[in-house]
Amino acid sequence: MKSRTHTRTQAPARTRAHELAARVEAATPAHRDRAVDGLRALALLAVPLGHWMLGGFRLDEDGLHNASPLSTFGAFAPLSWVLQMLGIFFLVGGYASVLSYHRRPSTTAAWLRGRLVRLGRPVLGVTAVWAVLLAALSWLGVPGGTLRTGSTLVIQPLWFVGVYTLVTALTPLCIRRARKLGGWAALPLLGSVAVVDFLRYGPFAEGMPSWLSVLNILPGWLFAYQLGVSWGEGRIGKRGARLLLVGGGVLFAVLLLAFHYPASMVGVPGEARTNSHPPSLLVVALAAAQSGAAILVRDRLGQALRRPLLWAPVVVVNLSAMTILCWHQSAMLATAVPASLLDGGTAAVAGLTAGPDTVGWVLARTAWLPVFAGLLVLIARYARRFDAPWKAGTRAASARRALAGVLAAGFAVFALGLA
Repeated sequence: MKSRTHTRTQAPARTRAHELAARVEAATPAHRDRAVDGLRALALLAVPLGHWMLGGFRLDEDGLHNASPLSTFGAFAPLSWVLQMLGIFFLVGGYASVLSYHRRPSTTAAWLRGRLVRLGRPVLGVTAVWAVLLAALSWLGVPGGTLRTGSTLVIQPLWFVGVYTLVTALTPLCIRRARKLGGWAALPLLGSVAVVDFLRYGPFAEGMPSWLSVLNILPGWLFAYQLGVSWGEGRIGKRGARLLLVGGGVLFAVLLLAFHYPASMVGVPGEARTNSHPPSLLVVALAAAQSGAAILVRDRLGQALRRPLLWAPVVVVNLSAMTILCWHQSAMLATAVPASLLDGGTAAVAGLTAGPDTVGWVLARTAWLPVFAGLLVLIARYARRFDAPWKAGTRAASARRALAGVLAAGFAVFALGLA
């Protein structure tokens, strides 16, 4: 009897899933590049998974503080090679920008303005909301250390939006470079990062100013975007993709083994060097290898995503891209901050507020992942409204935008340690 009831329960669920997938399939334009959307979805999901698994907390009398399991489990560093997929995100961003640019209905300026506004709205929303939350949490007595840590984690993924905005603005220039040089247009960017790394890590490192590493931010991330633009212009084929895969892989290995770059692709508290902020040559090498692999699997992935049940989740993730980027740390904090207040702020909850230095923490954090994901889905139901176009033409709408701007500025001042 129980088996029949279970079967009847499962059947409607499968039917609803097939119906939803069929509706998504019917609404998909014929020109949609499913492989590129699939790669973007993969890179998007790697962001929260990486932050949730490679970032932890320590709890003391001042509240929560950032910690990393990689400080104890250095052997987990290769996991960061898999979860650091921003190279693929910038690659498909460049590819998609080319397609969008060629289909622009009016001027280049209007095209850029539209894309930049779409990036800015969700950022303004999350920072404005967190400005209110910080005030409320402070009034409730949440320790200052927790507030600082929370604001740092919220703003952490937003640097990406700023850099992505900048490289998007360079799309017309990238297209001209791609048409002139093809895939080789990205090579000077790799060379620029290599020169800066040589200066800050080589024999002249002691005499170099501390700000020198900032020079890697733009070329380090523009590298993969330029590859995507060249790919979108049809200037990188299978042969070029193999060269990227092999060349990037060899350079990655040489930098690790011969030049002793840090193995982790994310920052580790207490380490003198980091690969990611700003990007080092190791990040560029990984982006090259990932880009080559992505271009090589494009056809097979596109064919696989012709199946409606596989395609529908990809569409959902892509439609929620900015929500995932802006709010995934908030989902983790929604669990960790209340846990940090248990027993007067002394309880060490495994996988949340206990230090990430035991195997038990790794197992407990893995068990918390579905909770974080569920909270992100719940948050997304309300946060998606920040992705929608602003209503224009009314004083109330203008006032709301102005208030959001003031709140966002206040949050930025606090999060950046300026107050």
